[in-house]
This record gives sequence, C-alpha cells and structure tokens, in this order.
Amino acid sequence: MESIWQDVTMPRFPMLAGDIKTDVLIIGGGMAGLLCAHSLGKAGVQCVVAEAADIGGGITKNTTAKITTQHGLCCHKLLSRFGPETARLYLEANQRAVERYRKLCRTIDCDFVDEDNFIYSRTDRTVLEQELAALQALGFPAELAEELPLPFPTVGAVKFPHQARFHPLKFLAAIARDLTVYEYTPVRQLVKNTALTDRGTITADKIIIATHFPFLNKHGSYFLKLYQQRSYAIALKNAPLFEGMYLDEQENGLSFRRQGDSLILGGGGHRTGKQGGNWRELERFAAEQYPEAKITHRWATQDCMSLDGIPYIGHYSARTSNLYVAAGFNKWGMTNSMAAAQILTDLILGKENLYAPVFSPSRSILRPQLAVNALETTKNLLSFSPKRCPHLGCALKWNPQEHSWDCPCHGSRFTEDGRLIDNPATGDLKK
Repeated sequence: MESIWQDVTMPRFPMLAGDIKTDVLIIGGGMAGLLCAHSLGKAGVQCVVAEAADIGGGITKNTTAKITTQHGLCCHKLLSRFGPETARLYLEANQRAVERYRKLCRTIDCDFVDEDNFIYSRTDRTVLEQELAALQALGFPAELAEELPLPFPTVGAVKFPHQARFHPLKFLAAIARDLTVYEYTPVRQLVKNTALTDRGTITADKIIIATHFPFLNKHGSYFLKLYQQRSYAIALKNAPLFEGMYLDEQENGLSFRRQGDSLILGGGGHRTGKQGGNWRELERFAAEQYPEAKITHRWATQDCMSLDGIPYIGHYSARTSNLYVAAGFNKWGMTNSMAAAQILTDLILGKENLYAPVFSPSRSILRPQLAVNALETTKNLLSFSPKRCPHLGCALKWNPQEHSWDCPCHGSRFTEDGRLIDNPATGDLKK
C-alpha cells in the first residue's frame, strides 16, 4: 500500500543533461530541500535542486504531516540539557515555522487545518506537569488537558494550541512548480564546488545537502552524530474522527490525527535494523478498538535522530564555508524543514540569524547517544551477514515485515534483490 498522501499528481521535471552553473545547488528534493529553494528564490538567489528520484518521493511522502512546535515533551528536556535561552530559541524557531506555513497556505490548496496538539501520558502525570511548567516558564501557551477522546485511559495531556496539519504533497507540488529542479539526477560525488551526476555536472558557489541523511563522510562525522528510526502508520475509514492531534509521551507509543474522513494511526517504531511492533501493532490495536474500521493505506517512514534532540542545520562542518546541511529532524521534519530554510537562507545571504547557533552542526557531540551509536556500529561491523552495507561496511539485517535488508548502524535500506531504498548509502548492493 501507498501512503495516504500519494493521491496527488506531482509536477515532473527533466533529468540533467549537460553541464550547468548556479549560485546555490540544493541536493535533495524533499520538504527541506524544496523549502530552501523556495526561500532562496524569494530572496532573489538563483537555485538548482538535484533530486535522485521524484520530488517528495522519499521521506516526505511518508510523514504524518503535523505542523507543530510541540515535539513530544521536548521543552523540559531542552531546559535540562541546554538551559532556558537555547530551549526558548528552539521552540521559537519552530513556532515561527508554524506561522510561516500558515501564511503560505493561505494561497495553497493543501488541506491546511488549524488544530490543537496534545502530548498525552497513560501512566505518568509528573512528566506532563514538568513539561507544562517548563513551557509556561518560557512564555509559551500550554495547558493541562484532562479529558481526551482516545480509546484508552490517560492521566492527561499537555495541550499546545493553534498548531496545524496539512497535505504535504499538495503543498510541495504548489511550491515546486516555479523552481528549477532536475529529477533522476543523483549526485555521485562532490569535487570542490562541482557536483558530478550521471549525465552532467552542476557547479555552484554554495551547496546545501538536504538528502535526509548526509552522504559525505569526509566532513562533519554524521555517521557518528545520527542514527535512523523507523515508524509506521495506517489510515482507517469508519473510525472515530476527533479534533486535535495526539501523541504518546513514550517513544514507541501511538499517535492519532485526522485527515479528511480518515483517521491516521501511527506507532510501532524501532531503530532501523532492529525488531519492533511494525504494522502488526497498529493493525492489532485497530481491530480491538475500531472493529468496524477498514485499513485503506499503510506506510512506513524513517527518521534521522540527532545526539541531543536538536537538528543539524548550518555549515556542514567548521571547515566547509560554502557547504551547508539540514538533517537530524528527530521525527519533526515539517517545522524543522521550514526552520532550516529560514536559517540557511540567512547564512547564504550573509545575514545574522538568531537561531543559527542553536542548530549549529559544529556544537559538542559529547552526549550519551554518541556511545550508543559507536557501540552499535562496532558491533555490526564485527557481525556476520550475507549482505554488507556499501556505506561503511556494517552487517545488514533482514527485515521480514518490509522484505528489505536494513543497516542498524546508519539506516541504509535495500530491497531483497539489493536495490537502494534509503540513504546514506549512495548505491545498490554489489552482486
């Protein structure tokens, strides 16, 4: 099955044939890449987008498309790790992203709906009270909701009002039409400021890598700073349609949101290459709670997770002045993509951006998750497998639910016959 968003006819673009020059090259035609191109274009900057397949055809088509500042119970965690100034700036950058979507969507038919967001807990009211206190201390509107329309008991939820949901591919189709895009133009290599593709080159003054997982290992240490996590979704007809968007505060809990006359149920997540609930968990829940409902769509997505809960947006590394990155959105790609577009536009134009230091990819990597990532990589490099990932040689694991070979180290995925599905690998498995 395809995702519920794939009912849209997307604009199509040619494959690059020949050598071209541009001010800015953006590698990756998902939400982050196209928002960067849109923002830079509005600022008068000449841009080219190079996409390896179809625009919006990667992670973007598999989102749940919530536009919200409330990224789980993130405020209390950010306060604890970084202090009030960084926590406030992170939330403010994402709240501005919500407002930017709201403004753009006034002229775009993309099912944009204002919606309150709720992070609920089934067992732990204390974490809700901590989050509420943190949000209120920083001046963000939030309240404790007691009664929820969910089909199981909860101890309440932190309600963040005036957020939104939309149809991501309808939105992407609208903003892409006036952009210069080359589809089926994978960038195989960067040589200084020139990108080599299968049928031509693109030379640019500045380059943004917006490929979900950054594919250059020489700079930035993203193979240590990121890992990937899979999560799953189903769309149900004849299920209850309630107002609001809902997410469990537990990492692998359930999420709920409406889309038209369908209910989107999400969950079943796990680290890529590991075992988890998958669709079986969602289908079992739907059968128990909504026995009259029919599953119309079923899909999965993959998210890059950073070391500290904040994305990497800015210069690819401290040594790459004309190379930029947007990655590690930690399951919140809609608002973080918009924040990335605004930050990177300012950096490329030489303007100061208040939020850029918070998201800087050159910030400290000394976080507990670093040891977990290093251990996982070491373990899988030493493991036996009939298949090895061409990215850095880790042992691939067979995924029986999705019939794919998955890398537990960095999240590359391949079909049963070895064709590349998800990066950071840039090519198929060797025969």
